[in-house]
This record gives sequence, structure tokens and C-alpha cells, in this order.
Amino acid sequence: MSERDRESQGAGGTVYLVDDEEMVVTSLESYLQLETRHRVRTFVSPERALEAVEEDEPDVMVADFMMPGMDGIELLKAVRGRRPAASRILLTGYADKENAIRAINEADIYQYVEKPWENERLELIIHNAVERARLIRDLDARMEQLEEAHGELADLRRRLVETFL
Repeated sequence: MSERDRESQGAGGTVYLVDDEEMVVTSLESYLQLETRHRVRTFVSPERALEAVEEDEPDVMVADFMMPGMDGIELLKAVRGRRPAASRILLTGYADKENAIRAINEADIYQYVEKPWENERLELIIHNAVERARLIRDLDARMEQLEEAHGELADLRRRLVETFL
């Protein structure tokens, strides 16, 4: 990706990469740091990644399906409960229909990506996932503003009615 492409991409997001294989997270981290403006945090432990989610909100969580202790679907489901705006991506070398359906239904994943992946395709998926997370947060903030304004208008209406009736 050229410098101009990176500039047009805007500021990067925060991407968490979780895989019990150090080589996988290291290679993905290196690629994303070279080709994007994303801040990348890597974890070989799903439990540690979940702890980090409490301190720092990711825009995107990319998790491997098969990990000891907690599989990727369980991790992404827990992230959904703690950080619902974060886009969730499941990486798997064991693609099957049952687990894809489970991931969609339980973790509300954004994307299901099979190993081995194409770096450029995964980069695009992550870029779109960051944008999705930002749009969701922006929508939530605007909804809060609207609800606050609605409350203020209702209060003003109540005071006007009390004053003139």
C-alpha cells in the first residue's frame, strides 16, 4: 500500500489479534504494521485478550477458532458482551458449516475467514471492520444526543403547559 493510500485510509483503528500460535500473530502484526495505520495488539492467550478488552476498547478482534481453554467463538461472544461495537472476525483452519453458524449466532461475527488467508483480502476485511466499529460508535453517540434533546424538549413542553394552563 502506498503512502497516499495510507493517508486516504485515515487514522487507523485498534486491532486485537488472538491466536495460540505465536508465529501467526507475529506475521499478521508485522504485515498490518507495514501496510496500515492500525494499532495492533497481539495475544497468544484468549483469557489475556479478554482482560485487555476491559482496559482498552478494540475496533476489531481477530481470533483463531481452535485455541486451548477458550475457543475463538467463546472469546468473540465474551467480547460482544463487553464491547458490542467491536467488529469480530473468526479465523479458522477447520471450516465447517456448523461452526460458522454457531459463530454467527452466538458471537454475531462480522466475518468468517478461512486459513490460509490472503493478506490483502484480510487487510481489506479489517479496514472495513474498523470503519464498521466507528460507524456504530458514532451512531450510538448520536442516538444518545437525540434522546437527550428529546428529554429536554419534553421538559420544555411540560413547563410551557404548566406556565400557560
